[in-house]
Amino acid sequence: MAASKVFFTDMRARPGQNTVDKLEKLLRASGFLSLDYKDKFAAIKIHFGEPGNTSYIRPNYPTRVAKLIAEAGGKPFLTDASTLYSGRRANAIDHLYAAAENGYSESSVHCPIIIADGLKGTEYREIPIGQKHCKTAKIASAIADADILISINHFKGHEMTGFGGALKNLGMGSGSRGGKLEMHSAAQPIFMREKCIGCNLCVKNCAHLAIVLDAERKAVMDKAKCVGCGQCIAMCRYEAIEPDWSGGSVVAVCERTAEYALAAVKDKPCFHINLIMDVSPNCDCWTHSDLPIVPNLGFVASADPVALDQACADMVNAAMAMPGSELFDKVPYAQGADKFSHLYPKTNWQATLAHAEAIGIGSRAYELTKI
Repeated sequence: MAASKVFFTDMRARPGQNTVDKLEKLLRASGFLSLDYKDKFAAIKIHFGEPGNTSYIRPNYPTRVAKLIAEAGGKPFLTDASTLYSGRRANAIDHLYAAAENGYSESSVHCPIIIADGLKGTEYREIPIGQKHCKTAKIASAIADADILISINHFKGHEMTGFGGALKNLGMGSGSRGGKLEMHSAAQPIFMREKCIGCNLCVKNCAHLAIVLDAERKAVMDKAKCVGCGQCIAMCRYEAIEPDWSGGSVVAVCERTAEYALAAVKDKPCFHINLIMDVSPNCDCWTHSDLPIVPNLGFVASADPVALDQACADMVNAAMAMPGSELFDKVPYAQGADKFSHLYPKTNWQATLAHAEAIGIGSRAYELTKI
């Protein structure tokens, strides 16, 4: 497969050219405006951030993207789908309030904000893809119905897939609640009884009533009810619950995410933007954001989400570890080291990229042009 074009600009700014201006300059140089936006519904897929987390993408950047689309005659809207876990974004009402709390409102971004899978996360289109894990994919209806799909992605670490970028935002992020259930279903957690202190947090926060405390006040899981959403892992303060890393379940989640990304971009013009800034070790779904693992590197754009994520992973791996970060604690001065494998040695961050390339979403080979 031929190398794809990827465009990059750093985050140096000066009077007369701030970082939002630099993002626009990057987009104009990268072919973003070559898409035919005239009278087209353009979904701008973003993660609004879980309240309490401060590393999510600031509204300034998607606002400029929406402005460019509107000036080209398009009908842009910002969108995300409901979460599977029971946080502040599990339904459209709470999700919109959470987005507003993080600075996202129609008055601030100057375009509509639509929760893509409806009020309760049940509105989706069944997209046929005929892949290894998923014959069809349940893509949130507003994303599936859009004429054009633009993804704006916070590039960061991720506790299940190693990192999160364009493919993660497109795949896991575009699935309805039922779709997210399908992607997570291979990843039920393991409960370590000897570490459990019976605090009951996992029980209170399980949206699927899959956890109870037994007679010895130890958490136990009903596997028939567990959907693998990972909420209990996020809530446990005592490392008594962790993902099941055995049996290829992590690779299966990565591959299903890639297959859902294929469904999201199927049969429509697309373009993708990664922001390598505030590179937190964990997903923006957490209610906190730890110190970034590397310095802010810049903005990267491409029509190919596979090449884009590969280029960003290479840049992060080539960077110095941020002193004081979780990564630095594990591998001081780790320039050139595989950052994501050091953070999460039981994950396989390359599995999503490899499967995405294999099923034809894009190429891992790229040509990088600095703007």
